[in-house]
Amino acid sequence: MINPYLPEPELVSVRLGPLLGDFHYWLSRSRSLLEFEEIDFLGTQQQSDLLGRVHQTLLEVMAARSLFKATYGQIGIDSQLLESWHDLVSECWQVMIQLRLGQSN
Repeated sequence: MINPYLPEPELVSVRLGPLLGDFHYWLSRSRSLLEFEEIDFLGTQQQSDLLGRVHQTLLEVMAARSLFKATYGQIGIDSQLLESWHDLVSECWQVMIQLRLGQSN
């Protein structure tokens, strides 16, 4: 029997492509910020650790995007992995917000 709670493959494909693009955009932006800005409130080691996590996740997202394109959207990604990517992007957003607020004062 087909599970009515599972999304249609087309719906997953339509949503996953833009989501991967968003992850790529925000992680690339975060990587640039962490590579080229000195963020005093993070400290050198904490900034380096965050940059390492961003870099690794960006590689994962790039691989997923490549597979997505190569299979014409016929892949899925584990929701726990997507959640971990989202958590990292949210952490980076918090750094960006805090940095911007500090610069405006």
